[in-house]
Amino acid sequence: MAEPSERGTRRTAATGPGRILVAVYGIFALAATSRAAVQISTKWHEAPLAYTLSALAAVIYIVATVALARRGEGSFRLAVAAIGIELLGVLVVGTLSVFDQEAFPDATVWSGYGEGYLFIPLVLPVIGLLWLRRTARR
Repeated sequence: MAEPSERGTRRTAATGPGRILVAVYGIFALAATSRAAVQISTKWHEAPLAYTLSALAAVIYIVATVALARRGEGSFRLAVAAIGIELLGVLVVGTLSVFDQEAFPDATVWSGYGEGYLFIPLVLPVIGLLWLRRTARR
């Protein structure tokens, strides 16, 4: 049971099955951050666009993880925004990486709709948005 909170806030999305969602986002935040750090520090000159997008994905996963784990209307809105941007990023980068492979000589987290991560980057934001919709204040 959610504990009483300030007027206008909601229970956190990190309750029940939402804890798994937060954990998966945390894992992706760590994976994307590690990947971007290695790519940028060792081979930036090979594919700066792809590596910048890897870093952007890392930031979005970090923001989504923190927002999902916190309580309050502001965190809820931030989670919706971060996960919405994530979904848009996966779709745009995934499409561009399929149709303009020269622009992406090396993979990002979102290349090929997340094929290097078993397409989880494509499915995760859909699940995240559905969970947020389910936990939204009625």
